[in-house]
This record gives sequence, C-alpha cells and structure tokens, in this order.
Amino acid sequence: MIQLKKILVPTDFSDFSKPAVDYACAIAARFGSQLHLMHVVPDPAMLVPESHAFSAEAMEAQSAALIDDAKKRIEHLPGGGWENGQPIVREVRTGAVFLEIIDYAKQNDVDLIVIGTHGRGGLMHVLLGSVAEKIVRKSPCPVLTVKPQGHQFVMP
Repeated sequence: MIQLKKILVPTDFSDFSKPAVDYACAIAARFGSQLHLMHVVPDPAMLVPESHAFSAEAMEAQSAALIDDAKKRIEHLPGGGWENGQPIVREVRTGAVFLEIIDYAKQNDVDLIVIGTHGRGGLMHVLLGSVAEKIVRKSPCPVLTVKPQGHQFVMP
C-alpha cells in the first residue's frame, strides 16, 4: 500500500499553480496526509543580470519585501476552509527555486510533490528553464505535475 504521509506543493501564487494546490488538497484529504505549502523567493542577484549596479542594501530590502509578501500570501492557501485534520506546514525560502524545493523534500521526508506546470513562460522559461522539469528529474520522491487546463479532479 502506498503511504502518502507528507505532500509538498510548491507555489508561485500564479493561476498555473492553483490546480496543483487543488489536486494536492484532494490527495491529502483522501490519504489523511500532512500538506506542506512552499514558496521560494528567487535570489534577486540571480534575476537581475546587472545586479552589480545595485547596492547590497537595496537587494536585501527587495528580498525582504518579497519574503514578507510571500509569507502573507501563503497563509491564505489552500483557501476555501480546507481541513483534513492535519496541520498545514507553510514554508517560505530564498534561493534557487528548484534546489530549495528538492532540499526541502529531502529534509522533510516528503512522499509526493505536486507541482503546476507553465508557471513561467516566454523569455523567463528560456532563461531559467522549467522548474517543474528540473523537479521531476532531481526529486527524491514521486512528482505529480498538473497542467492548468484540461481534466480537473472532482471528488465523488
């Protein structure tokens, strides 16, 4: 029998990540799993090609503002008064997105990662690559990728 005690849902708060949260909630409810919600604030130095043009203080202030915003936003997830009797673990980290997700999954013995696809598009995808693709390749546990359109999970 498959045991899914801990389910990790990385989110970038985009519309593309909402179906992944819905899937994770449904699976967690079915298995009585603990839900882990995670957001990674990218290191500003990695996002700005000319980061040397900005002071360290300005970069740190920007990062702190993004972290504070993420902590506020993640508290509102999963939404809809979802409750399965297990506490929801919420985590906000800073760094390389896919590395932080993989690291968290390893540190917390996560049994399943549920992640949305197409969180970034166009030029950002070309520059940074697909986070979901990197997670699938490097994950220590199974990964469920959820497309934003198409079949949606419906509880009977």
